[in-house]
Amino acid sequence: MSSMVEDPIQKLNLFGCMQCAICSGSCPISLKFDGFNIRRIIRKAVFSRELPKLSENEVWGCTTCGTCMIRCPRDLKPFETVLEIRSKLIEEGGIPPTIRDALESVYKHGNPWGRIRDKRSEWAEDLNIEKPKEGETVPLLYFVCCSVAYDPRAQSIGRALVNIFRKTGLNFKTFGNEENCCGNEVYHMGEKGLFEILVEDNLNLFNQYNIELMVTSSPHCYNAFKNLYTGINFEVKHYTQLLSDLIDKGKLKFSKSIEKVVTYHDPCFLGKRNNIYDEPRKIIESVPGVKFVELILTRSQSLCCEGGGGRMWFDLPNGRLAERRIEEASEVGAEIILTSCPFCLINLEDAVKTTGKEDVIRVMDIAEFVSEAL
Repeated sequence: MSSMVEDPIQKLNLFGCMQCAICSGSCPISLKFDGFNIRRIIRKAVFSRELPKLSENEVWGCTTCGTCMIRCPRDLKPFETVLEIRSKLIEEGGIPPTIRDALESVYKHGNPWGRIRDKRSEWAEDLNIEKPKEGETVPLLYFVCCSVAYDPRAQSIGRALVNIFRKTGLNFKTFGNEENCCGNEVYHMGEKGLFEILVEDNLNLFNQYNIELMVTSSPHCYNAFKNLYTGINFEVKHYTQLLSDLIDKGKLKFSKSIEKVVTYHDPCFLGKRNNIYDEPRKIIESVPGVKFVELILTRSQSLCCEGGGGRMWFDLPNGRLAERRIEEASEVGAEIILTSCPFCLINLEDAVKTTGKEDVIRVMDIAEFVSEAL
């Protein structure tokens, strides 16, 4: 299990916090739940010289979207204080049952959804995707993601990307049932020990092959491999980066026109956490017939869907912010709201139903949108 550092206050440089409240003032969760206040959490930690005790909603409310990090004038990472508190609670066994079950499922089955590993590649059983052989050079390894592998709505992202890869002549392979959880959400739920196990297991898997490029469906997988792992010796891209490159090289061409007003929801782990904003927009605007409009809150000001940081397995009261995104999309006249993250896709799809706008706004992933235009 994960272990606490001796002095998390100094480790996180919390004494550098000047209590300006920009972090809490810009936190998307504070819009719907005023019980969550990251500035107040840091203040308690600094004054008590230890990690404070918080309510369950305070501990698990944070989506780790990174807004507080972007806005902090002292270049701190306030959300990491929450991660340290989560780690301590995991050590003590004081975590919500839904979080516990997700972590146990990752440990037992390599995914947080409670599904067995042998079902991981069922989504693609009719697609005849090859798996690499040991020692083989793999020009493109498609890392599918737990959500895309198991969630019925997100599976269409994988099928769309396979269609795109094949129509653009890319030589790609997947790990099939051998694929394992990347651990990004495990890390952000505070289970550092389990995350370290996943890193070791995944690196052992990766090192069996000569991978040249890995492309991920999910920004969360991309973030893990790009920023949390050490020892990866190949290039990692989110699929929007790859598709943008293919457009630049003239290899991704569209044969159909989509005459729709389209908007785009920036996933936090793609935008705020990794500064990938332009590539998705280039892809969308390259599709013939599209009239692209921006949401009111966009790019680094994008409103979190509440999928990150373990929030797919823990809910706060007052509905999800994804519902506000659907309302925003309606306000700007969008007929389609696109995103490029399976968590965002799932949450926005739920939100369009709960807001009663299923007949007004269609929710799609960029991969699905591109696949339809080929």
